Amino acid sequence: MITAPQSFPLSPDDYLRLEETSPIKHEYINSETYAMAGASDTHVTIAGNLFAMLRSHVRGTDCRVYISDMKARIEARNCFYYPDILVTCDRRDQDTPTYKRYPRLIVEVLSDSTVGEACPQGLAFDRGDKFADYQTLDSLQEYALISTRHQRIDCFRRSEAGLWVLQFHTPDSATATFQLASIDFSGSLIDLYEDVTLEFPSTPSSQT
Repeated sequence: MITAPQSFPLSPDDYLRLEETSPIKHEYINSETYAMAGASDTHVTIAGNLFAMLRSHVRGTDCRVYISDMKARIEARNCFYYPDILVTCDRRDQDTPTYKRYPRLIVEVLSDSTVGEACPQGLAFDRGDKFADYQTLDSLQEYALISTRHQRIDCFRRSEAGLWVLQFHTPDSATATFQLASIDFSGSLIDLYEDVTLEFPSTPSSQT
């Protein structure tokens, strides 16, 4: 989730220098920085579960998996984002310790606070503008959105023709598993949602 932007423009280098010492994280969108709010228990648990699963899966390969504190740099759109999960298999990313430019897989966990009416840029932003920015990354093969209200994963995969194709996974599917084809991974929804209490939509307060 992101809040109101700062009032002064920054270059990418200025942003990176300030972010090194900032007590809170900021995303950077075309010269403006946006402070990030904290995540819920549900959000953090889902992200942690997936990180553990993927870390075990990529061990011994050239791929690296990062959780929440690693930035993705989208040079074509002059942006830096903090995805919940980022996987890169490109050795060039070893040269940039605070951000990665060549992710193969990006995953966002959609908390109630992210998708609620109080934050209209949340779900619409992750599915819309942010996804459009991510699509400019030639290395990106898959973009996944994980729900915190239901056991559901929406996976957008880049086809050989360059089109993004959606496949969703739910417990009602033929098997209660999900696939992240970009890294040849298959996992259980039960494991992904272990120790998770699903969130419910917030009820807007009545107006007087």
